[in-house]
Amino acid sequence: MDPEWQETFRQRMGRFKAQSMFERDSVPVSIKIRVTSGCFHREHSPRAYSLIDHYMAGLCFDEFGFEEHESGPEVLVHLAVATAALSLAKSVIELVVEIIRARSAGIKQGDHPSEPLELIVRRMDDKKQLREEIVLSIGHTDRIVKKKVEEQLREALRRITDSERRGGI
Repeated sequence: MDPEWQETFRQRMGRFKAQSMFERDSVPVSIKIRVTSGCFHREHSPRAYSLIDHYMAGLCFDEFGFEEHESGPEVLVHLAVATAALSLAKSVIELVVEIIRARSAGIKQGDHPSEPLELIVRRMDDKKQLREEIVLSIGHTDRIVKKKVEEQLREALRRITDSERRGGI
């Protein structure tokens, strides 16, 4: 993986952690909705982003951060490492599902391109190494089941908190 991109990602996650009011034992995590090829940004997906913007207008950004990238949006969250039961805000899960649904709806309304999406969980470990896991691949014609997205996402995040409790391995 490109070392320059990794450094940019490390800095983005560091800024997010520094500007938040979360506990010191929390881990900043990126939930990326990335297109497998091509672009997923406003220029090529205006209908999808219109739906995303409409949905996000009613959200409180205290619980998460949101970044737009050419390859797709990224939701930044904090995970409490000490918490035995993973508590990811319901609004974050719903936002991820709505982004995926908006992409499918946008394509039906004429957005391009239509390559599949990957739901990815990323973080920097204690050794400043990138850890990335593809949680789910979703085609634009696939049925989007909130429960499946939520289960896959929670399982990946549980692995992160377990790893952090063991020392960031």
